[in-house]
Amino acid sequence: MTLPERSEPSGRDLGCSGGRTVAEVFDAVVSNIEQVIRGNSHSVRLAVTCFVAAGHLLIEDVPGVGKTSLGRALAASVSCTGRRIQFTSDMLPSDVTGVSVFDRTTSTFEFRPGPIFANIVLGDEINRTPPKTQSALLEAMEERQVTVEGTTYELPNPFMVLATQNPHEHDGTYPLPISQLDRFLMRLHLGYPDPADEMGLLQTQGSEELLAGIEPVATPDDVLAMMSAARHVHCSQSLQRYLVDLANASRVHPAISLGMSPRATLALQRAARAWALLHGRDFVVPDDVKALASSVIGHRMELRSSRSGSREQVANVVEDLLAKVSVLDTARSGA
Repeated sequence: MTLPERSEPSGRDLGCSGGRTVAEVFDAVVSNIEQVIRGNSHSVRLAVTCFVAAGHLLIEDVPGVGKTSLGRALAASVSCTGRRIQFTSDMLPSDVTGVSVFDRTTSTFEFRPGPIFANIVLGDEINRTPPKTQSALLEAMEERQVTVEGTTYELPNPFMVLATQNPHEHDGTYPLPISQLDRFLMRLHLGYPDPADEMGLLQTQGSEELLAGIEPVATPDDVLAMMSAARHVHCSQSLQRYLVDLANASRVHPAISLGMSPRATLALQRAARAWALLHGRDFVVPDDVKALASSVIGHRMELRSSRSGSREQVANVVEDLLAKVSVLDTARSGA
């Protein structure tokens, strides 16, 4: 993907380690991940954008295309804690959040944190675990905290859940409910690599050796600085009107039975701010919204033809929405 020209760094670009700008840290993390995930630069950039936007990421695709490798490479690129959860059909909620254990020496219960207590939590094959265990992630993803036996424990900051799932038609999977899907800021599809990239994968013996050689290029403070800067990126009233018009159009579209919620509109604005920042701007433009729309709102809508529709159907409906809602008309109505 070709990046637009960057404007001169503003004060919001400062605050990262080594005197680097936000854009420079972003490029360093992307380049690090691309040592493992080759030929899919757009998806890698979207994944890092999701992290900077303080969101959670769902990667959906067939087994073996690098979903887990992308999550592990992102965690390895930032010097913060990372934990992996392999979801299975017999997993309990306490296996995710933690459990209180009776300590005989003190005659008290001691809380032992689960793998959710990390900066980046890689949930592998999240749709292979039953809904009861999936729901254990809801509070953590929305409120950045976990409540166990009436006691609330704060999760580390920054915090991101990066989950992978196989397509629903595969045996042994449980479709994620809408309430769970809505917690993910973005949903990505990686797809198959082109022949040249697959040849390179064979020559390097796969991703395991490449992952072992990755060194962190950013710190948790870098991520927090980028998150703070992203929240202050300017989104004009006309751009906000454009977002509202998109949401309203989705709610009356003949192919959509459940359109964008207000939370989806907020999510699209949050992601667009991060995308603009990471491309060297301190303001959002319509192209930022268009670049992210399918990844941010596609999994939040229900199509009339099916519960969620194939990725091609969803992409076509989102493209139709973007074509029907004119940015120019929005700007005129807000003038």
